Amino acid sequence: MRLRIVPPLLLTSILLAAPAPSPRASYIPFSAAKPVIENFKNSLPGDLKGKSDAALAKIWPRWVRQQDAAIRTRLEQGDEDSLANLLMFGTSFTQQPRLTLDLISQAETELSTMGKDSPKMKALQAAFKTRVDDLVRALSAPDGNERLQFMRRMLEQKGYTFATDSGRIELKRYLLANLVRVRQEFQTYSRELNAAREQGPDAELEARSRLFRTRGLALDTSLEPDYGLEEALKDLQKQNLIAPGSVKRVAIIGPGLDFVDKQEGYDFYPLQTIQPFAVMDSLLRLGLSQLVQLQITTLDISSRVNSHIREARAGAQRGAPYTLQLPLASNVPWKGGMVEYWKNFGDQIGKPTAPVQVPSEIAQQLKLRAVRLPASLVLRVTPLELNAVWQRLPLPSAERFDLVIATNVLVYYDPFQQALALDNIATMLKPGGFFLCNNLLPEVAALPIHSRGETTTVYSDRRADGDQMIWYQLRPTH
Repeated sequence: MRLRIVPPLLLTSILLAAPAPSPRASYIPFSAAKPVIENFKNSLPGDLKGKSDAALAKIWPRWVRQQDAAIRTRLEQGDEDSLANLLMFGTSFTQQPRLTLDLISQAETELSTMGKDSPKMKALQAAFKTRVDDLVRALSAPDGNERLQFMRRMLEQKGYTFATDSGRIELKRYLLANLVRVRQEFQTYSRELNAAREQGPDAELEARSRLFRTRGLALDTSLEPDYGLEEALKDLQKQNLIAPGSVKRVAIIGPGLDFVDKQEGYDFYPLQTIQPFAVMDSLLRLGLSQLVQLQITTLDISSRVNSHIREARAGAQRGAPYTLQLPLASNVPWKGGMVEYWKNFGDQIGKPTAPVQVPSEIAQQLKLRAVRLPASLVLRVTPLELNAVWQRLPLPSAERFDLVIATNVLVYYDPFQQALALDNIATMLKPGGFFLCNNLLPEVAALPIHSRGETTTVYSDRRADGDQMIWYQLRPTH
């Protein structure tokens, strides 16, 4: 019998594609959570206050599962937030102008000076009405539009129907009420930030770090935080805190889906996840990783995110590449570093390719490039289901992560939950490993993970358009 020699590159792809045993997430035990509980003894959730350690240990397993379930229910409200963004900014279902903050601000300014005769406000109201009509029409027959298909299913689960005039009228009322809710929430967030800003930069950062603690969990993502991450990795490299080629295993908490980002995002290209590949690109560009050793694990509670990555892997197993569309608004005063990052994105992991066609109504407002990633690289990303606040991965020492990342994720939680998340992350890091996060998290002295510094990156000349990436390090063993 002849032995068949498998080419090395094909062998690598086969090995990467083969399903490896995945660790199962486990809930944080009371013994691990106890230092955090003691740290927050004066501000614990009501059903934990005043209880002895014995009483807490008894109720903890059931209580944690209840909290986990409560967090997962917030995904639905996050989807409703994405629906509001789709209504405001989408171009796949309408030819009406995008209802950007600048457009709304201009209309409101003219209204304050001209009153009810304001042409811009009348045009804005007409555009909004037509957008609602167009969205309902598109939801009635979503065809192959993945975003519209998902939103239709969500609305049907809520009891809305598209078959009758009365059903469509009720749906339009819901769309308006949902948009009003989102706008009112952001006005509340703006007031909270303004009040904190008056107390100084530290107070503002602290407020910003848990601003969405009661908001729905949105999956939307964008490119800017990935630029902030690369700048943070540069600083860690300059201080010799991460050695060349030392980053082999990376976890990304909440990688997100580019649905219609709250920062006036777009919907004219296919759904995509960006951060796993952006981090890989930065690590290779800086020489902190070698591709043959690099593995990315995504940790998310969203079945949509996990399914998307699994489907990308399934396509890669058949040899299919993965293409990222990279929009950059041309009417935003971006900093030079942000523009260079956008221009160079993907040069370590893929090849430039022709982007999808930009809708004519926004062609003058947008630059777009695309990068095609090879199947072998996609297979280096593995999705796992995990709630980082209440769960952890029981990993052997050799399989712990050199680097963990969470951007625009822990902002959805309160300080107690954030501290528990930091505790969970510490158990998944190798000694000396780093956790990068654009939120200032409460540190517990008894835990072995603490901040070592931060990197501030400004994305544009717009107000407060930037990030502070905090470097949290697990205590080294030496």
